[in-house]
Amino acid sequence: MKLAILDRDGVINEDSDAFIKTPDEWKPVEGSLDAIARLSRAGWRVVVATNQSGLARGLFSMDTLNAIHTRMRRELAQAGGQLDAIFVCPHGPEDGCRCRKPAPGLFDDIARRYETSLRGVPAVGDSLRDLEAATAVGCSPWLVRTGKGLRTLEAGGLPPGTQVRDSLSAIVDEWLLED
Repeated sequence: MKLAILDRDGVINEDSDAFIKTPDEWKPVEGSLDAIARLSRAGWRVVVATNQSGLARGLFSMDTLNAIHTRMRRELAQAGGQLDAIFVCPHGPEDGCRCRKPAPGLFDDIARRYETSLRGVPAVGDSLRDLEAATAVGCSPWLVRTGKGLRTLEAGGLPPGTQVRDSLSAIVDEWLLED
């Protein structure tokens, strides 16, 4: 099975320090939906693993988050792609849960759902916590320069083996679909 794990904010859609709180605030990163569509057409299962602490902070409800994801899925379908699943951590930074990245809980859930090892599975994020969660379960970490990616790159301390590209589209074209 070809599986790719993507962070949402900053990888698929534009990020906001004020959070994405409504479907109208959700705007795709240029080329990201087409990149996911190319993966879908090539037989990849594309899964999202996303921290959504805005739920715990009371900034939006689960119904609103579902509406945001409905918009994302609809726009992705219009581009010819699909997401196999979306795994969400609804907790805040102080909640001490196991699913909030950099903890590996979301990735453990993905491994259980697909009954597979995540060793070598590409995981794309724009923050250090995305990369740390991915490497904790053996994924191949990829940093995009979109979203908070440039800030993350400048801060340093990336996990060993982290690959860096300009965008999700560049990762898909240059590595995942190279053969």
